[in-house]
Amino acid sequence: MTQEEELQVLREENRLLKELVAELLPLREEVARLKEQVNELQQRLAQDSRTSSQPPSADGLSRQPRSGRRPSGKPSGGQPGHAGRTLWMVEQPDEVERQRPEVCSACQGSLKEVPGSLVDRRQVFDLPLVRLVVREYQIEAVCCPKCHTITQGRFPPEVAAPVKSGPNVQALAVYLHQGQLLPVARTCQVLTDICGCHLCEGTVVAWVEQAGARLAPTVEHIADLIASSPLQHGDETGIRVYGMLFWLHVNCTRWLTHLSWHPSRGTEAMEEIGIWRRFTGRGVHDRWASYDASDCAHSLCGAHLLRDCAGVAEQHEQGWAAEMHDFLLDLHAACQQWRLAGVGSVPPIERDEWVARFFEILAAGYAAQPPPPSRAPGKRPGRHKHSKAKNLLDALLTRAEQVLAILDDLRIPFTNNQAERDLRMAKVQQKIAGTFRSATGATAFCRIRSYLAPMQKQGHPLLSALAAVFHGHPFPVAWAPE
Repeated sequence: MTQEEELQVLREENRLLKELVAELLPLREEVARLKEQVNELQQRLAQDSRTSSQPPSADGLSRQPRSGRRPSGKPSGGQPGHAGRTLWMVEQPDEVERQRPEVCSACQGSLKEVPGSLVDRRQVFDLPLVRLVVREYQIEAVCCPKCHTITQGRFPPEVAAPVKSGPNVQALAVYLHQGQLLPVARTCQVLTDICGCHLCEGTVVAWVEQAGARLAPTVEHIADLIASSPLQHGDETGIRVYGMLFWLHVNCTRWLTHLSWHPSRGTEAMEEIGIWRRFTGRGVHDRWASYDASDCAHSLCGAHLLRDCAGVAEQHEQGWAAEMHDFLLDLHAACQQWRLAGVGSVPPIERDEWVARFFEILAAGYAAQPPPPSRAPGKRPGRHKHSKAKNLLDALLTRAEQVLAILDDLRIPFTNNQAERDLRMAKVQQKIAGTFRSATGATAFCRIRSYLAPMQKQGHPLLSALAAVFHGHPFPVAWAPE
């Protein structure tokens, strides 16, 4: 083979290799994409309730539950000074049964006419037999002795039918269904078993809708009170209405709760609900960007940040995230100690130390991040997809004031747990029923829970509060600055 022929063969082989590389390049990109997707799925599978926002019920039985709390060193159970609750004897019992001996234990003589003396007593607390009380209203006609005109009496306005249930029965049915979240069928069964009240399911549903309609002004008033509060919590969660996904939004304070549902999760829903639009105090929430549209001061939930830091530390092996996790726990403990000391903010010298430590951890985190990957040839220009660790660092840096605001105002809570507690009963309802079957039912649920939650926070019996609704005069909602 001549040199020219050998050169021609090598050129042909080079051409074929280039074609093969060109064919393999898309496969390499596909393999890289699949590896990234597998890595992301593995990270999702490794998440649990301690490192993400998923509930503990999603962890499964195979995972050992791990608490993010630090051990306090105290024994489990009630601590010294805890009041506790138990039964105490009353001075005036409703009934008294005297246990007298009939005969003498020695000679068997009769003791019926012999007076005795009290040596001991015990009391049993029990319920009387519950039954319906039927009150009949009778119309009488009276003839005037002067003009002989016959005048009839009138039924009270609330007695609008020949036979109807009273407000206490209505309140108990709505309390069981909406307060204790019993399904409608079980609510009817409970009323039948306890007091012999036979109801159909449609009647209970109608009472729920009636209570929701009567509570509309009260719920609007609650919204106005929250909007004028100096501090509020906000959160949202998915619910099903007609089997489709909607969003339940909560705005709440220590004493108030407002629930509303909307097709949107973000700014559109918050604008229509109207509380965030009017609010000028400080809002505590998670990192959901829609809250930033509100013209108020913001604080981030420490519990969400702890979960994010724990997830980055475990799944991405980022040491700075573990340090930030410990920093947040230390910050919470220190602020709690200063609250107990009765001061309004952390002293300036200690405050500056906390701020410096926070930014030192962030600087170490940025230094630990790998350089951005080089752009593949032919790739369209655009932003690189950042890692979860980098996104968390950026959030902590840009929202540093929202994280550290607690140092300057110890009235700010460390977590957004108040909002999550107020959403918890809605999640229980979804686990029981799965979905709301009508828009009216979802609206009634939000209004009734928006009324019951403040009543419970303010120490009112829920059953009495619902009875007041059906009597036409719901309990007034108290308000006090946080």
